[in-house]
Amino acid sequence: MVAGFDSRLVYTALLLLVVAQRLVELAISSRHERWLRQRGGVEVGAGHYPWMVLLHTSFLIACAAEVWLLDRPLVRWRALLMLLLLGVATVLRYWTIRTLGRRWTTRVIFLPGANVVTTGPFRYLKHPNYLAVMIEIFALPVLHGAWLTALVFTLLNAVLLRTRVRLEEDALRRHSDYEAAFGGRA
Repeated sequence: MVAGFDSRLVYTALLLLVVAQRLVELAISSRHERWLRQRGGVEVGAGHYPWMVLLHTSFLIACAAEVWLLDRPLVRWRALLMLLLLGVATVLRYWTIRTLGRRWTTRVIFLPGANVVTTGPFRYLKHPNYLAVMIEIFALPVLHGAWLTALVFTLLNAVLLRTRVRLEEDALRRHSDYEAAFGGRA
């Protein structure tokens, strides 16, 4: 129970809030995609995008399904720790989106010849948004004890991100100052 409510209902409400966030982000991404394409933006690796959509959609469904069907318990200290991690991930995600501005999308679209962004979280990390996603895919299910979902989707996301990061970095190396800006950074 959380504030007199079944914790599964509260958790489902949290998942619906995440769904609403993602829908807003998709709308922002779509607007940015149009802006980038009007300026010569080029998409790479479009073939993996449907897999990303499937992964993220099935992830949110699996979170709810495991909690409801397997009656996973809410452990308050763990839930609070995971909420803190989700808060950190959300701040990192929106810091990244704000820093990239119109260059942020959910697809891999780059502007040939444009310099890479090296401000904001990019001062510290090459791919801050992907770190935020990794944290979310772990913390959101663990918040309510959905360990199986956390394990399976963390692994699936790692495989997909490996492909995505390679595509993105290859394109940036060929068409921007990526190597000069990030060559020495792990």
